[in-house]
Amino acid sequence: MANRPTAHELIAHVLDEGSWESWDTPPSYGPISAAYEADLARARERSGVDEAVITGAGRMHGQRVAVLASEFRFLAGSIGRATADRLVAAIQRATAERLPLLAAPASGGTRMQEGTPAFVQMVRIGEAVAAHRAAGLPYLVYLRHPTTGGVMASWGSLGHVTVAEPGALLGFLGPRVYEVLHGRPFPAGVQQAENLYAHGIIDGVVPPEEIAALLARVLTILTARPSRTPDVPHADTPDSGAEGQVPDTWDAVTRSRRADRPGVRTLLRIAAADVVPLNGTGQGERDPGVLTALARFGDAPCVVIAQDRREQAHQPLGPEGLREAQRGLRLAAELGLPVLSVIDTRGAALSPEAENGGLAGEIARCLSALVTVDAPTLCLMLGEGNGGGALAFLPADRVVAARHAWLSPLPPEGASAIVYGDGEHAAELATRQRVRAADLAAIGVVDRIVPELPDAADEPEAFCRRVGGVLEAELTALLAAGPGSPSTRAARYAAG
Repeated sequence: MANRPTAHELIAHVLDEGSWESWDTPPSYGPISAAYEADLARARERSGVDEAVITGAGRMHGQRVAVLASEFRFLAGSIGRATADRLVAAIQRATAERLPLLAAPASGGTRMQEGTPAFVQMVRIGEAVAAHRAAGLPYLVYLRHPTTGGVMASWGSLGHVTVAEPGALLGFLGPRVYEVLHGRPFPAGVQQAENLYAHGIIDGVVPPEEIAALLARVLTILTARPSRTPDVPHADTPDSGAEGQVPDTWDAVTRSRRADRPGVRTLLRIAAADVVPLNGTGQGERDPGVLTALARFGDAPCVVIAQDRREQAHQPLGPEGLREAQRGLRLAAELGLPVLSVIDTRGAALSPEAENGGLAGEIARCLSALVTVDAPTLCLMLGEGNGGGALAFLPADRVVAARHAWLSPLPPEGASAIVYGDGEHAAELATRQRVRAADLAAIGVVDRIVPELPDAADEPEAFCRRVGGVLEAELTALLAAGPGSPSTRAARYAAG
């Protein structure tokens, strides 16, 4: 516990000076044993607090937020009935006042002095958090050392965004309990914050002194709303290219494959006002080929689910990435944010591992989720668009395409192999299949084309800023209009 902040010290790190307002009232325990009363008295003296959690509200970078913070020095942060009463009351008050909620657990789990009556309180706490999230309010979690047992299995694992203290012990079963039950130590490193991040269970590992800046950035994105629709002076549809001519299909395909073409990471770095990367599915999976993030273009917020061309060069898009994208869709629906999907893929993984992971089913589920998600949706076709992996990110209320972006059932060489038995007819077949952004605009699949002058790879900064301006305008309009219906989203493809 050396150098790890107490509950009050953490609150001082996170909230603006002098803004803390406690919501706590003295706990009530009813009839308890003398031994338990003595334990409570020693815990109060040792910790300086009257229970294992403290709750209240304050301002973080000027924005009012509610806070739940565990004090581990009070009976190892354990949750008894009085603790649960305090937590539930605070969560319900935050929901009623429509405040974002910051949870900072550090606990060994259920209070053993109370046993099962304490254990079942996790149901109440979980229901209160679920109701807060259902109200469209942010629930952000900072896991501290240690967080185990019922706390990790309830309010510690329900965050929209979840980060952890460096080196924190985090897991379901405490390692000492495991050793007693199994007669051997728990494997080292498994229940460590950094390992949970590596497995896509949490979104980051952040020291206490940096947590306020991160959480404030998250809330800036989640609460941002544009006051006006920005002007976008770029001529962008129908596409006429840089010299007044529609680009040749194979030229577009070739340009989209340039190694130095800007991808989603470059776009976010140059064009987004704020970006908070997310990580994995939250269920032990992550795919570096998919980037999920909270982002803001101007004052227009969104949840980004993007295919990352840089990472897919090393590891093709797999079923884990599609499940990660679906996590982003659920997040957007709960928080009332638009979705920005980005297509830029050489194609989904073709491997036994991908088949065993249910790749085809995940493409179907991602397609279905995008068509039906209760949030405004915007698709950006940024580069290559190969096969079902690309199609899984396409359905949207609005579709924007870079001039040299394209969409095809297979790589043109693969389509040529099917039709002609060789790859020599790829250019011819791509033209006939109408894969270009301009062709897709002609049949109503693409709404807007962003110029490349003449190639995004030759003007990466100007191109990304051009795209960013279009995205800001489109997202702003979508926020005003609200989500489209599934039938409307699907109908746009009937003309093709």
